[in-house]
Amino acid sequence: MDLNQKIVVSLERISQAFRVLLWNESKQLGLSPIQIQILNFLLTHSREKRKISYLAKEFDLTKATISDSVKILFRKSFVDKEYAPKDSRSYTLHLTSKGLETATKTSVFFSQIENSVDKLPQSEKENLLINLIGIIEALHNSGVISMQRMCFSCSHYSRDYDGNPHFCKLMNRSLLNQDLQINCPEFESIKIPPIV
Repeated sequence: MDLNQKIVVSLERISQAFRVLLWNESKQLGLSPIQIQILNFLLTHSREKRKISYLAKEFDLTKATISDSVKILFRKSFVDKEYAPKDSRSYTLHLTSKGLETATKTSVFFSQIENSVDKLPQSEKENLLINLIGIIEALHNSGVISMQRMCFSCSHYSRDYDGNPHFCKLMNRSLLNQDLQINCPEFESIKIPPIV
């Protein structure tokens, strides 16, 4: 097995660990893994991102699949729907108190993996982060994965700006490796001009 294959297999093993931890959490609560992920997403994201269409993009799933999961979360009193005043088909999702408690509890399911990462020296963590973001960017650019709210694909981000390897134009400051975001609330997609 060559080095590239070893890295890919290693990433797959880490992914498997996430799936096992997520599956264990979901079994205990009588929810599916995607329902747990939706609750965690609602816990940490702004109101404008808490819509079915946004969730579908976020999780690379169809709107119908997300809608089915949300219907169950609604029926089990984990979420509420706030309908738009002028369009009864459009709504924003909110966690109920039960949903908030569950999302808060389950958001730490990955702490076992985080504890393993914490054992790495700081410089190795930063290099790992840069390399993982680079892999995610390449997968995004090739169309394998869709929406990524990270610095490298954000219109506010600039490489090699005035001698800084990473710079955020929104905050008007250079970024250290550890400051790079992979789930930025201020993310703005790079606008590609239409071909004329």
